[in-house]
Amino acid sequence: MTATVSYTPTLEDRPSPPSPRMSLAPSGSAPALLDGAWWPRSRDLWAELPSLTAVLDPLWGRITRVTVNPAHWPTVPRKVPVDGHVVKVGSFPTQQDPHQMLLLSYRVGRWDLLVIPPQTAPVSAAWLMAAASDPLRTSTASQLMAEAARLRTVTETDRAVEAVWDAEGGHEAGGPPSRPRIPTVTAPVLAIPAVALPTQHPAKGV
Repeated sequence: MTATVSYTPTLEDRPSPPSPRMSLAPSGSAPALLDGAWWPRSRDLWAELPSLTAVLDPLWGRITRVTVNPAHWPTVPRKVPVDGHVVKVGSFPTQQDPHQMLLLSYRVGRWDLLVIPPQTAPVSAAWLMAAASDPLRTSTASQLMAEAARLRTVTETDRAVEAVWDAEGGHEAGGPPSRPRIPTVTAPVLAIPAVALPTQHPAKGV
């Protein structure tokens, strides 16, 4: 007779998640609407939050709570177990920008990240990461997403015009040059940030 032993997986049994793709504002920068950007691999908060907090906890202090707008998150769990503690999750369908995540560290501070949709093309994601971590910008998360969409449309239109011009022999005929492309942005590190995280911004309350 063969005995069968049931086994319930625990947090320790999870495979190690890949390093999060993110970019953070430089240390000591002035207060801004956004403190950086996060490019998750899915819209599963249960799966994605542990790797995010594993990087941010040593830099910001233990993350104890996050809030999101449920517009882009199919399921918003109330609590997510991470390494050594539990993160409470709140959802605000009207008060919070749909492309923003707010993170709180108990008695330390508050930070705001642009959440880049998982399906975003790498070029657009790189631009968004650089823009969201630029301390000189004053755009909201949704404004940056709209700007990225506009730039993507301009680029696609330029490529279509060039394709038609080439098909008609424009370059061989020495015709007018195509319109200048939109400026490219050097992609930031898409993993553990290489810069130290700024301390709590005095303009942001907990």
